[in-house]
Amino acid sequence: MKAVVFPGQGAQQRGMGRELFDSCPSLTEEASEVLGYSVRELCLDDPRRQLGRTEYTQPALYVVGALSYWRWREENGDEPAYFAGHSLGEYCALHAAGAFDFATGLRLVQRRGALMAQARDGGMAAVVGTEPARLRALLDDGGFGGLTVANDNAPQQKVVSGDIDTIGALVPYLESRGVRCVRLNVSGAFHSPLMRPAQRDFAHFMAGFSLGDPRTPVIANATARPYGPGRTAHTLVDQIVQPVRWTESVGHLLDRGVTDFVELGGRVLGRLIEQIRSAPRPAAASGTPATASGTPTTASGTPTTASGTPVPASDTPAAALGSAVFRRRMGVRHAYAVGGMYRGIASAEMVVRLGRNRMLGFLGTGGLPPAEVEQQLRAVQRGLADGEPYGVNLLANHDDPAAERALVELLMRHRVPVVEASAFMRMTPALVLYRARGLRRGADGETVCDHRVVAKVSRPEVAQAFLSPAPESVLEGLRRENALTEEQVELARTVPMSHDITVEADSGGHTDGGVATVLMPAMLDLRRQAQERHGYREAICMGLAGGLGTPSAVAAAFMLGADYVLTGSINQCTVESGTSPAVKDMLQDAGIADTAYAPAGDMFEMGAKVQVLRKGVFFPTRANKLFSLYSHYDSLDEIPEKTRSLLERTYFGKSIEEVWEEVRVYLRSRGLDAETDAHPKQKMAQVFRWYFFHTTRLAMAGDSSGTVNYQVHTGPALGAFNQWVDGTEWASWGNRHVDRIGLMLLDGAAEHIAAACRQWRDTLGGRPDA
Repeated sequence: MKAVVFPGQGAQQRGMGRELFDSCPSLTEEASEVLGYSVRELCLDDPRRQLGRTEYTQPALYVVGALSYWRWREENGDEPAYFAGHSLGEYCALHAAGAFDFATGLRLVQRRGALMAQARDGGMAAVVGTEPARLRALLDDGGFGGLTVANDNAPQQKVVSGDIDTIGALVPYLESRGVRCVRLNVSGAFHSPLMRPAQRDFAHFMAGFSLGDPRTPVIANATARPYGPGRTAHTLVDQIVQPVRWTESVGHLLDRGVTDFVELGGRVLGRLIEQIRSAPRPAAASGTPATASGTPTTASGTPTTASGTPVPASDTPAAALGSAVFRRRMGVRHAYAVGGMYRGIASAEMVVRLGRNRMLGFLGTGGLPPAEVEQQLRAVQRGLADGEPYGVNLLANHDDPAAERALVELLMRHRVPVVEASAFMRMTPALVLYRARGLRRGADGETVCDHRVVAKVSRPEVAQAFLSPAPESVLEGLRRENALTEEQVELARTVPMSHDITVEADSGGHTDGGVATVLMPAMLDLRRQAQERHGYREAICMGLAGGLGTPSAVAAAFMLGADYVLTGSINQCTVESGTSPAVKDMLQDAGIADTAYAPAGDMFEMGAKVQVLRKGVFFPTRANKLFSLYSHYDSLDEIPEKTRSLLERTYFGKSIEEVWEEVRVYLRSRGLDAETDAHPKQKMAQVFRWYFFHTTRLAMAGDSSGTVNYQVHTGPALGAFNQWVDGTEWASWGNRHVDRIGLMLLDGAAEHIAAACRQWRDTLGGRPDA
């Protein structure tokens, strides 16, 4: 199988195209008319030394690439199975694939080159001979985490983009560590967020053109996957600020069965392709990572899932999975989200990386003090300053409703558009305030929701509460304290508490151990009843979470009727996760059976459960022991002395009296009752709760002195993911990135569904009554 590829900027040289201009006189003349100067003179003689300037380089390379293709096709009479191009070369690939004519492509390239040439205060540096994981570690350790790996050219050849001063500091920093780093002669930070102004201008220019779909698949730099239907203009605009994922693009072609690469318009890519071909590659995004493909082939006849969502035909991109309503409502490309893991494990870095790829991530605020929440939130908003999607986790605070209210006030001050409501058993005043404060009447008189609530539920009665309007008693209480206006109260009666409800099956962290195949159909029926009862104008979407660690699991979720999917455990074992490297090392080796259930520290007295890692730690056993003691005794004094001594020596690492004093200091700092000596049972609960806080703190810090006590929330989905990627580059967490994991799962899910549909059609086709 053959692919034709085109190089980008850097392939230019004086004399290029010499054999082409005379053989394609009409196109050469047309190019000169469009450009307003002789392209032949520029390429062959370059009398004014302009060929090295971006605004001239890009049109010249496009013309030479396009003419090279037409000559190659005339001489060979051959049609490749795929096209691809590196950065600017992608325009040549799209023209060759029939997405637009020669002149249209040239006008786009001329404008693109002019805008990129105007970029200032940015820089780029090539980094050679360093593995991706080591480069990322060096960038993070040196305080260069804000730089973008703009070009992933080959496994050991990257180009980094960023502001000019930071790039200037990067070069000596890497060289001092034995890493070869060369600053490039450019004025802009190409393929990075610093190109947003150029992207906006180019989008405005692009609006004047009507582009078609490629007739032959073209691999996009920004996604490393084929262009989707109707996405040509959008993807080209996006390409300006997105990294060039060349290593993945070539890997995708190799996974599709491409064996022969033909480079036209230069001699740059062949060496990179050979490096990629010979290096170990990450798994293809599908059912078996080492061998199967991630993008299916065309099929006819499209059935639907239980929710009415079209099942993608085999050439449909993963972006077609799930609900278009959810994607539009959240401003995302994919019906996919990453949950807000506790204590900042779902970090600002994680949320920003997802948002920049138009994927939804929730900042994990549970267990963080308000000042740290605000700091992390500001980091997210700085990183996503152009309206990219994000959300913030809002964890119910059953012990301290005032703290929950204060957090909601903070989120509203910072205009947070979406919250993920977790562990709510009822609709609290704080949650209702957030929802209702974001309601207004639109120009058509209908209710507009500026505050979105994505609710995580595992019980039907809680789902019903979120499917209903806010409770009247809570609305009235908020109105009486002037927290809501009369109009907001009135509008709150017309909408559900949540339009987007995540059904949470058995999962890491808080869990009721529900079974997806039981929960999801029941919840979908509750949605139907709520829509019929209340006549909501806007559709309610239902997603599924829990146990989603492989493409087949994600495919099953969509086939069950999920409008979107939400992953959790698999994302804490990534570069962007906020947990410690020590925990990530443990998690990457976890298997499907390496989890256990333990009491939830924040809901200890209620007997609520969390699912945690058990491999290599004693936490689940010890946590369950504490709950057993709490259930059997009414005070700490009743616990046998031998047991108390064991707790102090191996659980707490200090005396119970010392633990209690720490608890009292904490309670006083929060304005809570610290004088619980008169309530021995409550005092015992507070002391035992300290252990849960302590074990989380040990794990987050990676404290090696307390490894056996680490509390690490995770579910079996991570074990399934580890098994899926075993033996590939993805086996190491240092190579795992949240956005790439999401795309791998979605691409593979699309293939699984397409394969199932083909099998279904084949089966029916063989029946006499089909």
